[in-house]
Amino acid sequence: MSGSYDDSMVDVSSDSFWEVGNYKRTVRRVDDGSRLCNDLMNCLHERARIEKSYAQQLTEWSKRWRQLIEKGPQYGTLERAWGALCTEAEKVSELHMEVKAALMGEDFEKLKVWQRDYYHKQMIGGFKETKEADDGFRKAQKPWAKKLKEMETMKKAYHGACKEEKLATSRENNSKLENNSNSEAQKKMQDKVEKCQQEMEKTKERYEKSLEELDKVTPQYMENMEQVFEQWQQFEDKRITFFKALLLEVKHHLDLSTNHKFQTVYHTLEDTISAADAEEDLKWFRSNHGPGMPMNWPQFEDWSIDLNRTLSRRETKKKPSEGVTLTGISQMEEQQAAKSSSSASSVEKSQEWSDEETGVNPFSIEDANGDGNPFEVEPASSGVSVAVRALYDYEGQEQDELSFKAGEEFTKIGNEDDQGWCRGRLKDSVVGLYPANYVEDIQ
Repeated sequence: MSGSYDDSMVDVSSDSFWEVGNYKRTVRRVDDGSRLCNDLMNCLHERARIEKSYAQQLTEWSKRWRQLIEKGPQYGTLERAWGALCTEAEKVSELHMEVKAALMGEDFEKLKVWQRDYYHKQMIGGFKETKEADDGFRKAQKPWAKKLKEMETMKKAYHGACKEEKLATSRENNSKLENNSNSEAQKKMQDKVEKCQQEMEKTKERYEKSLEELDKVTPQYMENMEQVFEQWQQFEDKRITFFKALLLEVKHHLDLSTNHKFQTVYHTLEDTISAADAEEDLKWFRSNHGPGMPMNWPQFEDWSIDLNRTLSRRETKKKPSEGVTLTGISQMEEQQAAKSSSSASSVEKSQEWSDEETGVNPFSIEDANGDGNPFEVEPASSGVSVAVRALYDYEGQEQDELSFKAGEEFTKIGNEDDQGWCRGRLKDSVVGLYPANYVEDIQ
């Protein structure tokens, strides 16, 4: 490539494609195509992260609310309808994870492979296709650019000759007006004007001739440039066509409305909600928590001397060391008890007997007013430790009873007694009694 041609590539006089060097915009489009591939890959990657994040949030939301619904007071078919929202979130989460996988595993990878096949990097930097485009346009433009450079030179020479002729004529006219010049000086000025006019005519002819030669090569120049341009138009057409097809595939992956799995999710959700039946739920509640529950109604029982008196729940918890007789009390014992209550010495003696007999201070756990909870410490002899779950809410009626909500889990640490009560320990280590039929063992 000649130095003069290289200089002409920089001198751009207009914005037209046909101007020398303006084909660079078409060459730059080849580089832009590769950069657009990178931009589209980044676009897909960001969308895939959004899909994944949304799927994770749906799953976390579903898990949290399913637990709240199961532990809450809602019941029956409406509970199932409410829980169906959580199922919908889980299913939609799975679908969005599939979208994420399709974007990265199919669309992203396809674009990456296409870019690698159509844009080949060179060792010295840049792309092979960019160099081919630049070389093609340079070769097509070189003959015309050379003639253009010659024409510019002739034009410059002609305009310079015109300027000299104008200046010489002006000096000659001024000399004639002043009449202070001798004839020899005027003769020289006249010769100068004639010489400038001759030079002007010569440069004009060369300038016109260079224009004619430039006009002759212009059609061939335009044809060659058109061929090279069309070649890279086709190259760009492949990129645009590929991008369009890829974006349609992305749309297909994003459009869950056409996915039969997505449609099934909402058909199932609608069916589950529509199946909610107020009459069925009210009937279930009546049977399990209302007047429909079975009841062991009190019936007449004959008295028997051998039949022990039925004890209340509180009486079953009293210890033998408290001096309470669990069977019938004879009249003689009642009289003796009345007499002993009027004698301080009898009380002291009875107390000493009780302490010596049991070896335990009856107030070591409870205070003098009996306000302590004797079940705060689990007896080592219980030997029972079973995980249970509450079926219903229970509010303790007495100080040594546990309170819990339906669904709450704790530990059973004592076997059921004859009155249907068990000892248990909550998660905060509080120990107490609870009705055995309010819980179920956790398998």
